Amino acid sequence: MVKEHIFKGVATALVTPMNRGGVDYEHLGKLIDWQIAEGVNALAVCVTTGEAPTLTDNEHCRILEFAVKRAAGRVPIIAGTGSNDTQHAIMMTQYACAIGASAVLCVTPYYNKPTQTGLIQSYTAIADASSVPVILYNVPSRTGVNIEPETYRVLAGHPNINGIKEANSNISKIVDTFRLVGDKLDIFSGNDDQIVPILSMGGRGVISVLSNVMPRRTVELCDRFFAGDVAGSAALQMELLPLVKALFSQTNPIPAKAALAKMGYCEDVLRLPLTPMEEPYRTTLYREMAKLGLI
Repeated sequence: MVKEHIFKGVATALVTPMNRGGVDYEHLGKLIDWQIAEGVNALAVCVTTGEAPTLTDNEHCRILEFAVKRAAGRVPIIAGTGSNDTQHAIMMTQYACAIGASAVLCVTPYYNKPTQTGLIQSYTAIADASSVPVILYNVPSRTGVNIEPETYRVLAGHPNINGIKEANSNISKIVDTFRLVGDKLDIFSGNDDQIVPILSMGGRGVISVLSNVMPRRTVELCDRFFAGDVAGSAALQMELLPLVKALFSQTNPIPAKAALAKMGYCEDVLRLPLTPMEEPYRTTLYREMAKLGLI
């Protein structure tokens, strides 16, 4: 069974620019254009970094449609469609398919804490309903549940399940996942501090928060590795690590919004319960950005 490769390299987990009136489509369009011009390989829209949990269904749908039209085929648009309600995830997935998204990214059901059997049944139902590739998103620090390597092995048999965004931070489990499904699923790092380690196991890239603010350098990190310059890629991973730490010093996407606002790409507006970045974290973030010439 040969599965479609959605992208190789960097997909930016894009923030959703907002203002006091709602979603800021003017800045969203400019951000999409800039990301593509900087060379990213795909865009993941309406995901965690895009504050998907606080978007209304109407906003969620409109943002996805806007992104697909704005990208106009220049890069794949990966639509965030996951939910803690499988039926809602199916509905959003079918909408994303209908408007021309290239793939969907489905986070594990949060708060419910399903069993591994529940995860298999939920993801199977979503994949059955999808006409585009499905990327599984594992982030137990947010959801309270981890997709186990053996569960990936079962899900890899579905023809519509093509990839994993792996953010469980447990390298041993990730190695085991590569052992079981590395030739059946594209595995992407979900943590910007683990890009090179994941690539070294055969990973296909990263779905990145870092690339919101440094798209070209994040692409360079992956490109160096793919070109055989492993040492250069590792050196860049280490060079960017202080900025990565600053971008996760408070809950994502709080720091990413603060950084992009400082760079002029959006307003520093988030939806409750998220609030703007606090001191001293903001000062540290700006210091690391200045060291890298971003501000």
